Amino acid sequence: MGTNDIRWKQRFQNFEMAFGRLKEAVELPDLNELERNGLIQRFELTLDLSWKVLKDLLEEKGFSFKPSPKDTLRLAQESGYIDYAQELIDGLDMRNILSHDYSGKKFLDSEKKI
Repeated sequence: MGTNDIRWKQRFQNFEMAFGRLKEAVELPDLNELERNGLIQRFELTLDLSWKVLKDLLEEKGFSFKPSPKDTLRLAQESGYIDYAQELIDGLDMRNILSHDYSGKKFLDSEKKI
């Protein structure tokens, strides 16, 4: 078992925990500002881990590619590992928008999508 093989499995365990915490935050009703900030943080962490798990898995499987988030997601779908690359790419775009939202208005617009 190589280091890469272990790496994607460890990262996947972290992804599962992060996804569980994101799901927990999404299910809270009527978030206050602090809770919204926490939801955004959990969303960003889960999204980052999702593409990095796939990057590590694809590298372990011998794929050679530019390890950018969007390229990784597209290759993972082309290779049959996922069938929802566009949804994750949309999530990356939303993450970028939310990371520069200082008023909170964009979050309110994106909350249902998360």
